[in-house]
Amino acid sequence: MQLMRMDKPIGTFLLLWPTLWALLIAGHGRPDPLIVLIFIIGTFLMRSAGCVVNDYADRDFDAHVARTRLRPFARGAVSKKEALLLAAGLALLSLLLILPLNRLTLLLSLPALFIAATYPYTKRFFPVPQAYLGLAFSFGIPMAFAAQAGEVPTLAWLLLLANACWTLAYDTAYAISDKPDDIKIGIKTSALTFGDYDVLAVMLFHAAFLALMTGIGLHLALNWPYYLSLLCAIALMAKQYLDIRERDRAACFKAFLDNNRVGAVIFAGVAASYWLF
Repeated sequence: MQLMRMDKPIGTFLLLWPTLWALLIAGHGRPDPLIVLIFIIGTFLMRSAGCVVNDYADRDFDAHVARTRLRPFARGAVSKKEALLLAAGLALLSLLLILPLNRLTLLLSLPALFIAATYPYTKRFFPVPQAYLGLAFSFGIPMAFAAQAGEVPTLAWLLLLANACWTLAYDTAYAISDKPDDIKIGIKTSALTFGDYDVLAVMLFHAAFLALMTGIGLHLALNWPYYLSLLCAIALMAKQYLDIRERDRAACFKAFLDNNRVGAVIFAGVAASYWLF
């Protein structure tokens, strides 16, 4: 359970919110309940598999990082074989779960699985691995459109881009808290790459996300609850700036966690825009 991060569901929520936005939009506010259920369970399974693969890849680093030193691999509570079997089992369950969906959704699951499995290794060489994570955390969007609408329109890719910007923002804030440890063990993060401009980068990525989400709302002619939700998101992000500007570890981690509220409030705005009008 700890290897799957069942005790820390924040990653599942951050992966789920944009998927639910996409399902609502693709279904014009009335997505198929069975498809919604499949994506909720699938999000949990794939996030869990990704966490297992991440800990397997980082097994030689986590013991040297304050935040991760008590993870199962770091403290020797699981073996490499156990982790690989668990990851494979979770991936298989995910595949079985989406078999009732259409062919396009099944095809899109292949790059989604590849990106999720390879992300942990980008931290060895890619200066901004959070951008790759943005793809991993956004691929549920085109899959949701494929499952619900049978196609992946340009709008879906714009929503993916918006969500990738949001992921870059919150995971860079997360990485700020790990800067001293990441320097010591020699892995790459966006927080290290942006250096003294890390806080500015977080806020610029938030701004890009909000600009894209505003454009998407205008294109869809969404109603005022959606724009009210974006105003609430702006307020929440302004609070995050106050948390991260001093680069305090605990405050940066709190700012990361607070993005769950951003995702939830935007979901409420999208839902209300469709359901109340």
